[in-house]
Amino acid sequence: MGWSYRKSISLGPLRINFSKSGVGFSFGIPGFRGGMNASGRKYVSAGIPGTGIRYQKSGKTLMSLIDFSKPAKKKKRTYKRKSTIR
Repeated sequence: MGWSYRKSISLGPLRINFSKSGVGFSFGIPGFRGGMNASGRKYVSAGIPGTGIRYQKSGKTLMSLIDFSKPAKKKKRTYKRKSTIR
């Protein structure tokens, strides 16, 4: 098992993170944070403070982390005419 090191300094909403890999930073409020780790990877995370429950998504750019796709358009219903015998 390898060794690890982690230390962070909070400056209001900004947090500077020191680890074995280097220095990273993050910003946000309790429950939601975004930032860049020591490897240069960007991430966003959301969680419930005090529970340890958290979801994190990382990517090469912050724009790749946010889904800007438009919701799928609803298809128009097409009605077939019923043939009626008169």
